Amino acid sequence: MPNENETPTQGAPAEQERTFTQSELDAIVRDRLKREREKYADYADLQTKAKAYDEAQEAAKSELQRAVERAEKAETELAGIKQEQERAALVAKLAAEKGVSAEMLSRMAGDVAENAEWLAAHDATKPKYPSVTDKGEVSGAVDSGNASADFAEFMKSAFSA
Repeated sequence: MPNENETPTQGAPAEQERTFTQSELDAIVRDRLKREREKYADYADLQTKAKAYDEAQEAAKSELQRAVERAEKAETELAGIKQEQERAALVAKLAAEKGVSAEMLSRMAGDVAENAEWLAAHDATKPKYPSVTDKGEVSGAVDSGNASADFAEFMKSAFSA
């Protein structure tokens, strides 16, 4: 058993510490720095490539962003066109069902169904231009769906001799 007072190195032969001159130390440091610099010799190239890559990514991102904006604009336009087509189809359907002018209905803002109801009620209450004979006799209402043509017909029949 070892002595409690003994340290593990007490029985081993003493190692000699080596001392270096300043020139030897400078050479060791130079060699170490040279090896370290060789590790990172291509650092400037890598840094340039990384910067170029980042710029390309940024350019691609802005290109992607422009493409996204164009797609969003196209989707908005498409939705508007679809909405216009649906409204036109509804106008044509309701105009035929209610017997009102599709042109008049299409020019009205607001709910198409409500407007069609209003036009149908309004057309039922307004007087039609009658056809008048030479002696002033009224022979019935004319309704071709075109008010200006109906009025022209009324004027011809009212003032023709």
